[in-house]
Amino acid sequence: MINIKPSAAIRKNYNEISELCKKSGQPVYLTKNGEGDLVVMDIEAFTRRESMLRLRENLVAAEESRLIGKSGYSIDEVSSMMKAAVKEVLDGQRG
Repeated sequence: MINIKPSAAIRKNYNEISELCKKSGQPVYLTKNGEGDLVVMDIEAFTRRESMLRLRENLVAAEESRLIGKSGYSIDEVSSMMKAAVKEVLDGQRG
């Protein structure tokens, strides 16, 4: 469910919006004069999202390299990289 609040709500109800972000793990969209203005989210959700985006960027780069014929990685190298990526995501969730 998308959470949409007027921008004044952040000033009047900071704790409520903070709790909503933490409980839902989803961003809260703030509007100004009826138009989208800002997005507020819990730091853990933000960190997790950033980690996932970095992982996706790395996967796309690897696929692009594969498609142009660059040599790949061994199974052991891939296993190590995947373990590191999973650890990064999990550390972001615990952080």
